Amino acid sequence: MAKRRDDQGHTLQDLTTPKLSPQRRKLLDRMARDTREGRLDRREFLALSSVFGVASVASYGMLGMVSPSPAMAQEPKRGGTLRIGQQVLAINDPRSYDWPQKANVARQFCEPLVRWQPDGSFTPSLLESWDVSEDALTYVLNVRQGVTWTNGDAFTADDVIFNIRRMADATVEGNSMAARMTALRNGDELTAAEDAIVRVDDFTVQLNLRRPDITLIPSFGDYPALCVHPSFPDAGDLAEMPIGTGAFELVSFDIGRRAVVKRRENGTWWGGEALLDTVEFIDLGTDESVFVSAFDAGEIDMNDETSAVFVEAHEIIGLVREVALTATTIVSRMNTQAEPFTDQRVRNAVQLAVDNEIVLELGVAGLGTAADNHHVAPVHPEYAHVPRPPADPQAARALLEEAGHLETEFELISIDDGTMAVATDAVAAQMRDAGFNVRRSVLPGNTFWNDWTNYPFSTTSWGGRPLGVQVYALAYRSGEAWNESAHSNPEFDAKLEEALGIFDPDLRRPLMAEMQKMLQDSGVIIQPYWNDLIMHRVEAVQGYQRHPLREMHLEAVWLDR
Repeated sequence: MAKRRDDQGHTLQDLTTPKLSPQRRKLLDRMARDTREGRLDRREFLALSSVFGVASVASYGMLGMVSPSPAMAQEPKRGGTLRIGQQVLAINDPRSYDWPQKANVARQFCEPLVRWQPDGSFTPSLLESWDVSEDALTYVLNVRQGVTWTNGDAFTADDVIFNIRRMADATVEGNSMAARMTALRNGDELTAAEDAIVRVDDFTVQLNLRRPDITLIPSFGDYPALCVHPSFPDAGDLAEMPIGTGAFELVSFDIGRRAVVKRRENGTWWGGEALLDTVEFIDLGTDESVFVSAFDAGEIDMNDETSAVFVEAHEIIGLVREVALTATTIVSRMNTQAEPFTDQRVRNAVQLAVDNEIVLELGVAGLGTAADNHHVAPVHPEYAHVPRPPADPQAARALLEEAGHLETEFELISIDDGTMAVATDAVAAQMRDAGFNVRRSVLPGNTFWNDWTNYPFSTTSWGGRPLGVQVYALAYRSGEAWNESAHSNPEFDAKLEEALGIFDPDLRRPLMAEMQKMLQDSGVIIQPYWNDLIMHRVEAVQGYQRHPLREMHLEAVWLDR
């Protein structure tokens, strides 16, 4: 196999490798042509080609482009402390992480097998490369050599097996990774089959899937997929056992206040050396006016996210805006196991009462595009155009009356976050205008997140994923940990399983169209818009790229001051 390395030491597979079959080469050629001609988003092409194990350098070559390198106006400087304004949430067990803020701290010292890059591609991290069979049933994972844990142990195939098995364990409450690893389990079994994860040698693991799944590599790059040391117990807490493979080490951790990491001293990081001396995550709560004041006082250098209503306030004081184009959204979802949302007529009435364009304008000042209540974005390669029924307040009221709930009080809950609260207010106001009796409840973040999957009617944020089928497997497949609407439809599940085995997005699209219509008709969500993902930094912060899922990769970040 022809191999070479990029300037970070990653192995790059040449497209001429015999493991890229004629059929797969034909598919990639067609997708590259569609991308060059504007029918497929470049980010989605890079994501799909890298799932096959094709390096981003080769993928850019297929598009007739040169793989971009970070532009540097000057030589990076070593040293300094980066101060980040972000919530400091519990970092117990990565597989149970439900918000990116948790992983942003843990990622500095624990790493994933695969990294999802800001350009949409997947590059090796603790893996060096991978090969996927034509039928998406066999994955060969080549483990990166020369990696050591901070306690001095070598990272080997055994560590990969340990982590994949724990990710696949559906007996662990809140383990969202189990939803991504279902293809490693037999039927209704809750743990990976013994022969599904095979040790070939010290640095090679073979995965034998029970059914095809094209999302496995993207799943290894999702934020709850950080790898822990084999000594980490089932009920462990990373804050107490911070053994990792990353570029930093954990120094201190105080929930709701501050977390500090320093450049790794105990052993050598496989990627070289971080430029920063230390990174501090400072919890300022959720009131964005506090963040503006902290920036203005020189107390923080960057934030995690800026809502649309505070963009101008951040830029008036001279901060630099960074934006990621992504499938980030919110959903006002109704739990189908809670009254009165057990009645589809009620859910459809709620949808008919709300004009998504109005929520887009009021919630994020129009900085995004209106969505169609089915949670698949136009940037997803398998997206099908399935327009939603237009808002009709009179029809909404009639349907609610038919269901016998005209006098029922609907409590709509959200976090006290600027954008989330304002967008949810817009939903509630339109429901009232249609004749609904609505009570708005706004909860502090720590209270809301503790029970976010169980509220009868609430608004949550969802980060973008590279593939629409990933979103459906996480959020709408029956019984999954993140299925907050309790959506359950055997026909939907069957179509999803079929779609998960189809590499070609054009062949997957008809199935997606059917699932999008099913989800839309079920009425379980008002999904009003796709919004830009914005953050701000001071000019001194260099080498940082905004990530489509708010991930912070800080080993190459430096300070010009």
